Amino acid sequence: MVTVGLDEVGRGCWAGPLVAAAVAMNDQQDIVTGLRDSKKLSKKQRERLDSDIRSQVKAYGVGWVAPSEIDSLGLTQSVQLAMLRAMNELNKTCPEYDEIIIDGNYNFLANCERLDLAHNPQGVRNSKNDVRGLTYHNVRTMVGADDKVPAVSAASIIAKVARDTYMCELAIKYPEYLFEKHVGYGTAAHAAALKKHGVTDEHRTSFAPIRALIPRSLEQ
Repeated sequence: MVTVGLDEVGRGCWAGPLVAAAVAMNDQQDIVTGLRDSKKLSKKQRERLDSDIRSQVKAYGVGWVAPSEIDSLGLTQSVQLAMLRAMNELNKTCPEYDEIIIDGNYNFLANCERLDLAHNPQGVRNSKNDVRGLTYHNVRTMVGADDKVPAVSAASIIAKVARDTYMCELAIKYPEYLFEKHVGYGTAAHAAALKKHGVTDEHRTSFAPIRALIPRSLEQ
């Protein structure tokens, strides 16, 4: 039986993309030891498991949603778009599976064939994937699936490592923001850097703490 796990990371961040991963695992063949919720693993453990997952599972896909898209769509549709893009990537090499399990209690793949979410912004790694017209069956949600279902745990890890790596790359471009430490979350250090250096293109201007720092003249 092939199970696809879906999870996302970066929903509450002030800066950087929202990233989802889809991982297809054959319950009888794809054995990756040490899988659990990525938040319960150290950076070193996540990176080791990320390599194991990519080399051992049946298939995986990663979906990226840029800050500008998050500002335009809102969080719920942004998570949906990230998961659809991740599934679109996975479908290229694994179009058949028995079930999809999404971490949480909301089915982001429901009614997605009715939505036009094929935005094409610049600078997003696989944002040009057209996700319209797709229908997914045998989808179920599970609270805590990222710590209970191997395929979802694997998706949690893939998404976390991919996003953290990207934020470390941003830290080279914007060293004063310390993205490599807080990876875009709303820490005291991040808030202090924003007050001193202002808002970058990587910040989500629809989020209240960021919007409060933008002069009203620039919002119009």
